[in-house]
Amino acid sequence: MSTEDTPAPRSLAEALRSRDDVSLAALLRSRPDLITPVPTDLTQLATRAGTRASVVRALERLDRFALQTAQALAVAGDPAAYEELLGLMAGDERDAAVAAALPHALGVLREQALVWGGDDRLRLVRTARELLSPSPQHPSPTGLGPTVQEATAGMSPGRIQEIVTTAGLPSTHDSVSAVAALTGLFTHRKRMARLLAKAPAEAREVLERLVWGPPYGQVTADPAAHLRWLLDRGLLLPTAPGTVVLPREVALHLRGGRAHREPEPVPPPVAVAAVHRPQVVDSTAAGQALTALATVEELLKEWDEGGPAVLRAGGLSVRDLKRTAVALDVAEPVAAFWVELAYAAGLVASDGEADERYAPTPAYDEWRELPPAERWGRLAEAWLAATRTPGLVGGRDAKERTLAALGPGLDRSAAPEVRHRVLTLLAALPEGAAPVAESVLERLRWERPQRREDDLRARLAQWTLHEAELIGVTGRGALSAPGRALLGVPVPEGARGAREARGAQEESAGPGDKLPVHHHHRAATPLTAAEQAGATATAARLLAPLLPEPLDHVLLQADLTAVAPGPLQRPLADMLAVLADVESKGGATVYRFTPASVRRALDAGRSASDLHAFLAAHSRTPVPQPLAYLIDDVARRHGHLRVGAASAYVRCDDDALLNEILADRRAAGLRLRRLAPTVLAAQADPAALLEGLRAMGFAPAAESAEGDVLIARADAHRTPPRTAPEPVPDGPPVPDATLLAAAIRAIRAGDLASTAPRKPSEGGSVAPGELPRTSSAETLATMQAACLTGEAVWIGFVNAEGAASQRVIAPVRVEGGFVTAYDHTADEVRTFPLHRITGVAELADD
Repeated sequence: MSTEDTPAPRSLAEALRSRDDVSLAALLRSRPDLITPVPTDLTQLATRAGTRASVVRALERLDRFALQTAQALAVAGDPAAYEELLGLMAGDERDAAVAAALPHALGVLREQALVWGGDDRLRLVRTARELLSPSPQHPSPTGLGPTVQEATAGMSPGRIQEIVTTAGLPSTHDSVSAVAALTGLFTHRKRMARLLAKAPAEAREVLERLVWGPPYGQVTADPAAHLRWLLDRGLLLPTAPGTVVLPREVALHLRGGRAHREPEPVPPPVAVAAVHRPQVVDSTAAGQALTALATVEELLKEWDEGGPAVLRAGGLSVRDLKRTAVALDVAEPVAAFWVELAYAAGLVASDGEADERYAPTPAYDEWRELPPAERWGRLAEAWLAATRTPGLVGGRDAKERTLAALGPGLDRSAAPEVRHRVLTLLAALPEGAAPVAESVLERLRWERPQRREDDLRARLAQWTLHEAELIGVTGRGALSAPGRALLGVPVPEGARGAREARGAQEESAGPGDKLPVHHHHRAATPLTAAEQAGATATAARLLAPLLPEPLDHVLLQADLTAVAPGPLQRPLADMLAVLADVESKGGATVYRFTPASVRRALDAGRSASDLHAFLAAHSRTPVPQPLAYLIDDVARRHGHLRVGAASAYVRCDDDALLNEILADRRAAGLRLRRLAPTVLAAQADPAALLEGLRAMGFAPAAESAEGDVLIARADAHRTPPRTAPEPVPDGPPVPDATLLAAAIRAIRAGDLASTAPRKPSEGGSVAPGELPRTSSAETLATMQAACLTGEAVWIGFVNAEGAASQRVIAPVRVEGGFVTAYDHTADEVRTFPLHRITGVAELADD
């Protein structure tokens, strides 16, 4: 704001020049595009802040009330006094809520360099005024039309004088004073009220239809009497043949001075749908977290030996996504979410082979060895920061191509910001409170009304609420304690200590219950990488005691099934996954033993005695006889046949068994022929031969060239080392404190160099922005004189890359074609080659 002893700034550059470093840092933090790259001085910073792209970006980040304030300034005078702005926002009755919120909104616009000047001369930057001012092509959200002066610009002087006279005003000698008189009438409340009191009822109805916009209407060549009454007095003005407009001053009188029908100074609250006891929320979220871990592991076990093929354009085919959904027993959109989550966490990637397929990465093996809570933390952190958006899978891109899971085109740079904001809104609710989803969307619309992808933001918010529940960040719709910690929000100790005391109260409250809700509409500051790592570790520590301890046993049953009543320890789970097939999942997992699953364990190098010992050691019930018989029966036949490469061969000591195979019609496709009494040769490759014989009911084993049985490992296929996909940033990253300090120092120094007063040279003055030009002899003489006097000088300098700059230096030594000086621009001592100095000028004494 301007004061008596501080002259009002004449430009945005001067306004920025009067700011302190804290204020400049706030500007650069909120508009990081302004320092990409760092401007040379404050004039260049002001120019960049006024470019269309930068202003559009800044407007998109305003909340609804700050944007309404900017829109009001766009229809106010230029410059406008604060009282005029207050009248446009709060109306003639001076709405108290609007008046209380306006200084903050104006402060936001000033901080973002969209508005400059003191309260007596508020100026909206020119580009913002052009974007927000009403025009027939781009109507203003205010619904206002042009001013009287703008609407009468093409009108004949005689017609203007007729309107002035009919309105009851004395005629004038020129159009300018006539338009000013008409404007004065329309902006005078009492005189305007007397004029409108004489209007026919039909004429007032026409004004009421146009008052809140759009302000344009259609008339015939011979308008009705009530329309003629309005046209004759300038209350409607023609803009084109058959088209009339309601002047801005008339509309503002009818609106009671308001620029907006409904100013929204206060953000809409996030409504509470239900309240659960915090321990119920945490336990539910922990159950979801456990399911998330199990689902990701199950997915990657499915792809252990090489997953689906990579499409030529990248990503999973529709058929492979359906297969994955069936394997995980979830809907296809949910399957796409789990696949993308594993990819975002760096656990799955393309193997890069000629026949490209998806497979687990080496990081998956490391991840599996972590404690469950830490594994969940890795997934949750990857989800929070990912720009890839699984909800888009199955949709179409701009070229009408289907968007595939793991394919290109799924990155949306706004996703992390929306995710973080939705969870922050949940964190502002009381513990255990679940929000009404629509109220969350309405709040986000208030915070970013100008975003062009508003529909996308709404969908991102809905997906966030659903995905947070899937991954266990929320439970029953409410943010859990680990979820709060993941955001860096401290969990209230007092609330945690009081949970047991609240144990007897109702588990949930109805939608009508009134609860205190915080209304902070500014998003929390994003965490740095180090801060996020610490927050994730804290979240994992809070989750750990909520997860059940892994079990070291199962319950074997007589129907060839085993029941795992909870999560299993890693070695037990891995072995059981090979020895049996999962039949059902839920609170308890049911495994079924089949001949194929037992053979799979034998193929992995286990013997029958190993399997008997394993089951006896890990079963709380005796090993059922049918299961023991199944293992012995499969083991007795396992490896009796041997398959190798001829193309492939089968060998067996029992020639009668080989005769049986040759006689079987199902073996015709293998094209077998006898090489010796105990050897058959086949045209099929070893893998196809193994599969064919197993389909016929035999249990062959593969063997190496040395005749040893080959052991099939379940985790045989891994990609080369892969890094998780990098999120696609939403514009330039927010600068950290170190970069901000360096940028501000460089801008200040450059500004000093460009604005330092110089003594006029003999050859004439140097135009602003131009480098000084002096001969080599003059440059050398001035430098040597400055060394003796210790005074600073202004130089033009061209570096080795040809970039020119202005600098203020204090020479210390001149020798050997170089000048050593303290560079005020860089705030350090530097050496400059004299031949790269274009010229030098002394600074003025003041």
